[in-house]
Amino acid sequence: MKRIQSLRIGLFILAMAMLNSWATYGNSLNPNSRHIMGVTAITEVFGDGQKITAVAVEFDKKISNSALSNSSFSVTGRTIEKVYANPGLAKGSEGVDGKYVIIEMSVADKEAAVFSQHGPRFSTAAKKITIRQLAPVVTVEGEKYTPDSSLIENDRQINLVVDDFLQLEYKDPQTGKLLRYNLFIPKNYDSRKTYPMVLFIHDAGVTSAETKTTLIQGLGATIWVAPSEQAKHECFVLAPQYNEVMVNDQSETSNDLDIVVNLITDLESRYTIDKNRLYTTGQSMGCMSSIALNIKYPDLFAASLLVAGQWDPAKVPVMAKDSLWIIVSEGDLKAFPGMNAITETLEKSGAKISRARWSGLSSPAEFKTEVDKMVAEGNNVKYTVLKKGTVVPAGMRDDGGSNHICTWRIAYTIEGVRDWLFTKKR
Repeated sequence: MKRIQSLRIGLFILAMAMLNSWATYGNSLNPNSRHIMGVTAITEVFGDGQKITAVAVEFDKKISNSALSNSSFSVTGRTIEKVYANPGLAKGSEGVDGKYVIIEMSVADKEAAVFSQHGPRFSTAAKKITIRQLAPVVTVEGEKYTPDSSLIENDRQINLVVDDFLQLEYKDPQTGKLLRYNLFIPKNYDSRKTYPMVLFIHDAGVTSAETKTTLIQGLGATIWVAPSEQAKHECFVLAPQYNEVMVNDQSETSNDLDIVVNLITDLESRYTIDKNRLYTTGQSMGCMSSIALNIKYPDLFAASLLVAGQWDPAKVPVMAKDSLWIIVSEGDLKAFPGMNAITETLEKSGAKISRARWSGLSSPAEFKTEVDKMVAEGNNVKYTVLKKGTVVPAGMRDDGGSNHICTWRIAYTIEGVRDWLFTKKR
């Protein structure tokens, strides 16, 4: 009996020793188990897709901002631009003592190039990034958290602006079809007020069953939701996600376009959306879809921003009185001749057209000057051509396909064009 009891005690002591050994070993590999409580990747969307722009490292105590520098951490494959403390999980204009250390990174480096040219920019999967602490981190009480050699991978992710959209589904009562869509509701929504709404329709390249895909490819949907934009133009934003192509080069459409009109009507019944301030925009397939909607529903939209598309010119005369801003690249082998034909037909049908060739390399101030000039002419159709050789970034082939894709990389960044849209009322 005593032997059994001694054996049990011995096994217990051995087990505790092993657990302690494993705990010590685990701590040496994983600093999260000591002072780092979590690592969060922060993403933002740009004209060429979604990118990780910052990492937030959460500590168990408040960190002294004054003790941090850009050399306190490294990020694998990325260039650090700024390191500072913050009380919350967010980027800030300046450092403040807090539990989070924010590491901001350049978007003009390797990670950005990958996301601008290849498929991963269309993926809704969580993005991974690894960091290493290089220098001691000091708490506000003066305690030093010394670094070790461990690489730490993010275990969380937040997506600025993208996370402000709701992912919803609409079952069309007429066809029985299901349409997945993203909806942004103004943060201070007040049912006693009315709000404009922007409809964004994506291109064929991101047809997907993943509802958020249209939000992370570029700025077409998200730019209208940016805090600076909402401060000027508080609005709803509707971004449907199609899982199949619904228009073709023969200027034919599926009934998916009618479904989005039914969805708009449904949203108008539930929210105080101003029917006289509905706007449509889209790129490539989305541009073609917006043209088709304007033809079939001539009284629906107050204005349209049409980016890199084409359509049968014989079908567009009904749009001659519409407020349209068309943006296309000179090097786009299909959309450029297509939009030339459309504008010529519109002009013959009574449209007043302003034409201009802009450099895609223009600064915001230069774009403003060009926008103001076109707006001052007072014509209902504005046709902007981006000069060949100024649209495709270095490292990409300057062919028709690149010019096509890169048109919307630029188009939605032009502030004055976005502002113009909201001046229109049906």
